[in-house]
Amino acid sequence: MVREVLDVFIIGGGINGAGVARDAAGRGLSVMLVEQGDLASATSSASSKLIHGGLRYLEYYKFSLVRKALIERELLLKSAPHIIWPARFILPHAKHLRPKWLIRIGLYIYDSLNWHQKLKSSRSVNLTKEAYGNSLKPQYKAGFAYSDCRVHDSRLVLANLQDARDSGAIIGLHTKFISAKIDNKLWQIIIEDEDGQRQELQAKTLVNAAGPWVDVVNNHRLDMAVDGGTRLVTGSHIIVPKIYDGDHCYLFQNEDDRIVFAIPYEQDFTMIGTTDKVFKGDPNLVKISDEEIEYLCEISNQYFKRSIKPSDIIWSFAGVRSLFDDKAKKAASVTREYVLDLHHANDDENNPPLLSIYGGKITTFRHLSEAVCEELRPFLLHMKTSWTKNAILHGGDINQKGDIKKFIKKLEEKYGWLHKGLIVRLATHYGSKAEVILAGATEHEQLGINFGYNIFSNELDYAIQFEWVRSADDYLWRRTRLGLHVDEDVKKKIQDYVELKTL
Repeated sequence: MVREVLDVFIIGGGINGAGVARDAAGRGLSVMLVEQGDLASATSSASSKLIHGGLRYLEYYKFSLVRKALIERELLLKSAPHIIWPARFILPHAKHLRPKWLIRIGLYIYDSLNWHQKLKSSRSVNLTKEAYGNSLKPQYKAGFAYSDCRVHDSRLVLANLQDARDSGAIIGLHTKFISAKIDNKLWQIIIEDEDGQRQELQAKTLVNAAGPWVDVVNNHRLDMAVDGGTRLVTGSHIIVPKIYDGDHCYLFQNEDDRIVFAIPYEQDFTMIGTTDKVFKGDPNLVKISDEEIEYLCEISNQYFKRSIKPSDIIWSFAGVRSLFDDKAKKAASVTREYVLDLHHANDDENNPPLLSIYGGKITTFRHLSEAVCEELRPFLLHMKTSWTKNAILHGGDINQKGDIKKFIKKLEEKYGWLHKGLIVRLATHYGSKAEVILAGATEHEQLGINFGYNIFSNELDYAIQFEWVRSADDYLWRRTRLGLHVDEDVKKKIQDYVELKTL
């Protein structure tokens, strides 16, 4: 039961809501966040799993956006080295598309927009001599290599929520936001838990971080008129058996001026995406279309020797991006800049504010969260100063230099009897908290029940207690990606165990 008047009430448990909750709670504010489903259960777990500057945005002259993202990329890599990893991206040159000189200039600008980057600079590659070209068709003889980062997107959301909780924030997952109205200069808010129990509470400020549902909240859950609007765009991905060897990624150009990534995924697979398709309807029902499947297969087959077809797809996922409607004609060219809309009922600044978040990228969530807090500062004068720029995210304190390879080696030396794949998975999911799960064990029996696929009850107990796991899907698809590997029998065993533990 929340009895105090909250400083900040946040709607939405995706990356933006989680980032705002972490930042605000760390500034000494009383914070509550509600999410109608599991954390990162919509757009924030359906991304391309990248922390990147957005190379293609240079073509739209979005230099400020790219520079901001590149700076954030470096900060996030330092703050969460267990779930964010540097990667090389290979861009094969297609002669009939962008000329070499244009790509070379673009990559030079990309490198130059953040002189302090620690990642490798871009360079030309000879695809006839270097291993990068082994899996590509012979007509691609030249290309370029540049650097960006990969991320476990849903665990990035989780780490922010864990930090927020550690700073005193109340996190209400599986909790619906029913309505809010203004009375006595405060937001009077009604929420409902999964058992249908309703609760009333009060807040000084309201943050709408509902992503694809931001307009639904503003237009149907508040007793005030709100201008502004979103443009919903579907981004879909397919997962197929591994097309190529190596830990590098590919960026492919296409005739429609879009680009598509091919990225190693869960050791045995390749992820291909994304699309940009205007979406209309209920975001809960989004799924990849046959047209998008054909599109991604076609682009992959233009470049890779090993062709794929729809029947090769092991899994697919789609998310709805909530972009600010800047009236751009093409979905691909809609701005990825976030827009913060501070609104007062009846334009009366004495009324408590509503701050709606439009657009944004996973890469710039920290910057966005900082900006949100500063927008709210005039209404929360006891707010402390910004603090997240050099702060380590939950689990990121693996060692002084944030070296994941050294951390994995340390675990291998201490737990040499464990399967190496399990050590790597624990290190690259839980970071320093892997030691809490292993708890100094010296044999497998001390890790609890073995459900198969090196999944032990010690890990599930940790995920239930500290990571809000309430179902097998929470664990298998958002806390991990083991859903791609395990069989139905293991899934049922995990579901039964989680249900028993969460009664």
